[in-house]
Amino acid sequence: MLEIAFKGSKKYWLWIVLLLAVMGAGGLAYLDQFINGLQITGMSRDVSWGFYIANFTFLVGVAAGGVMVVIPYYLHDYERFHRITILGEFLAVASLIMCLLFIVADLGQPIRMLNVLLYPTPHSMLFYDMIVLNGYLFLNIVVGWKVLEAERNQIEPVWWTKPLVYISIPFAIGIHTVTAYLYCGLPGRGFWLTAILAPRFLASAFAAGPAFLIILCYIIKKFTKFDPGWQAMQTLAKIVCYAIIANLFFFACEVFVVYYSGIPSHLSHMQYLLFGLHGHNMMVPWMWSALILMSVGAIFLLIPKLRNNHALLPVTCAMIFFGAWIDKALGMIAGGFVPSPLHHVNEYAPTLQEGIIALGVYGTGFFVLTILYKLATTVKEEVRG
Repeated sequence: MLEIAFKGSKKYWLWIVLLLAVMGAGGLAYLDQFINGLQITGMSRDVSWGFYIANFTFLVGVAAGGVMVVIPYYLHDYERFHRITILGEFLAVASLIMCLLFIVADLGQPIRMLNVLLYPTPHSMLFYDMIVLNGYLFLNIVVGWKVLEAERNQIEPVWWTKPLVYISIPFAIGIHTVTAYLYCGLPGRGFWLTAILAPRFLASAFAAGPAFLIILCYIIKKFTKFDPGWQAMQTLAKIVCYAIIANLFFFACEVFVVYYSGIPSHLSHMQYLLFGLHGHNMMVPWMWSALILMSVGAIFLLIPKLRNNHALLPVTCAMIFFGAWIDKALGMIAGGFVPSPLHHVNEYAPTLQEGIIALGVYGTGFFVLTILYKLATTVKEEVRG
């Protein structure tokens, strides 16, 4: 089916060239980091995880969110998701590739990745993170490809794809649960030291992933002849609505526990994010923007008249998507590292080179996503024709 990727309109090739240019710029910036090390980043002794791990954390959620179309379709025979299930699986593939690239960027020297295999430590969460991330990526590639190939040949998928689908469901939940355990397993970081972190991660994942999938469905409908289906998008919008409400509720629980208990090691992190600490308030406008975006988006999706508005739905999904990105990417890193365990406030901001490398990673992800969606939409148009 790969020959399909080499056929397209002028707009398609312009988009491909643009993505290749972004990837090239990111590659050049990464070459500088490879030679000179992580000193080109804004990270420091107090903030050892930065923009790379922030985006990794968020994209793991986007990948896990794809299971929100897999479960209804494969477990509950929800036929309206038939057209978009492959889109969710391929979104997970592209997101996981970006996750792995962000890990490579954060390591400084890529060869350090081999340490997980050469010196496996089953008591470390990183060991299990490696297993679930690569396992979920493999499952989505195999299942997505075999199902699409069978659809193109108008035959039933091979029998073993169904068991792989069922296995992929706990893997989807596992990738974000283990990621949350990476954070809340660090006893020296009061902001992350909470049992509700994994449910928070999953709730935001099940909101951000389907929200972005709805936006992609709009783009696909505009630039191709494939129609993902309005009813499918409406069902996804309801999933996004209740997932983001759950995320906001979990965050409110955190706020209550922190401020009601008044434990200083926990209170200072939340104080820094929401109101500033000792004159340092860089994250305050970001966090309040995230809370407003997610809250307003939830209200819009909760009201049927607004949720059914064709023009408003993608805007609402974009609000929730970016709100969740600020909350789980920027807020999670900044809140955990500021202040430090020694109560020092050392704010972090990514450098220009960090941003360019991150753009290069996103360019690579969107390149993969474009190719996969080109295959999926073309095959579905052929079959329909």
